[in-house]
Amino acid sequence: MIVIPVKDGENIERALKRFKRKIEKTGVVKELRIRQAFEKPSITRRTEIKKAIYIEDLQRSEE
Repeated sequence: MIVIPVKDGENIERALKRFKRKIEKTGVVKELRIRQAFEKPSITRRTEIKKAIYIEDLQRSEE
């Protein structure tokens, strides 16, 4: 459970910003998006390979 202590007189916007940063660091939202729909391991491997090829092509084009 994430707890954000809010000081007296602190702006609510700043507290929300701290809350969002903490949530993002824990990776809760990313995990929820991944778990929404099942993806076969072969498809995840395929997308990782495509991503690696894309990044490699970008690095080659820079040189």
